[in-house]
Amino acid sequence: MKTFDSLTEQEILALAISLEEEDARVYEDFAAGLQENYPEQAEKFRIMRREEDVHRHRLLEHYKARFGDHVPLIRRQDVRGFVDRRPVWLVRPLGLKTVQKTAESMELETERFYEVAGRRATDTGIRQLLGDLAEEERNHAHTAECITLTKLNEDEKSQQKRLFLLQVIQPGLAGLMDGSVSTLAPLFAAAFATKNSWDTFLIGMAAGVGAGISMGFAEALSDDGSLTGRGHPWARGFVCGLMTTLGGLGHTLPYLIPNYKTATAIAVGVVLVELGIISWVRHKYMDTPWAPALFQVALGGALVFLAGILIGNS
Repeated sequence: MKTFDSLTEQEILALAISLEEEDARVYEDFAAGLQENYPEQAEKFRIMRREEDVHRHRLLEHYKARFGDHVPLIRRQDVRGFVDRRPVWLVRPLGLKTVQKTAESMELETERFYEVAGRRATDTGIRQLLGDLAEEERNHAHTAECITLTKLNEDEKSQQKRLFLLQVIQPGLAGLMDGSVSTLAPLFAAAFATKNSWDTFLIGMAAGVGAGISMGFAEALSDDGSLTGRGHPWARGFVCGLMTTLGGLGHTLPYLIPNYKTATAIAVGVVLVELGIISWVRHKYMDTPWAPALFQVALGGALVFLAGILIGNS
């Protein structure tokens, strides 16, 4: 690996050509990854890619005029001092904020390279070219910074909402419903069978945490998101598992109250609130009318609640 100070002007130009070629390919990958959900932002990255191609052609013309046709292969990883880039452009689906931050970092690094290289250059033509490119890369960094501030059009807003539904709302709602409903039976069965708040609390904790782990793994292993666009499987699994656990713990915590009758009365109230929240989420994000949303959730909760009472009193 070479140090930057050891590079000749020929090697500096060769490295600049390599950097512009790499950045252009990365921006094309960004554009391809954003095309489905953020077409306007994808087009901005295509414009940046075309500008990087122009930079590369200018560098190549200057290089050939000074050093001939052969360009030695010098890459960023061959020179000490460059920051390692995480290959976020390979991830699907791409996050707009992550892409913007990566592009901004790329441009700032390239800008600094041109500024330092320009100060070291002794040839006036190379010095002027590198200074001009540094200024243009500075403008690119500003463009990248502004990409996420661009107002989304209606199609992009619709796509963004769809992604939010697929990647957050759906796994979260599935977890909340499972945690709030499925843990009712063991919790209230334990309450009526033992008439002991602490024992009921331990059983409810075990049911909620166990259900959260189970649901989290089930969601993460259901599909990898590559075809459905549902996002990273472990992110969905985390959301689903967390909401399952929270749903189960909501009506478990009242059993920290020593009097099990008081704790049970409060737990029933918590359950009603949980079922109301589930109905609201289904109405707001899943376009389910209020009446069916309330009826379906209430019916499921009532049946599981009655099962717990019957089993606990048997």
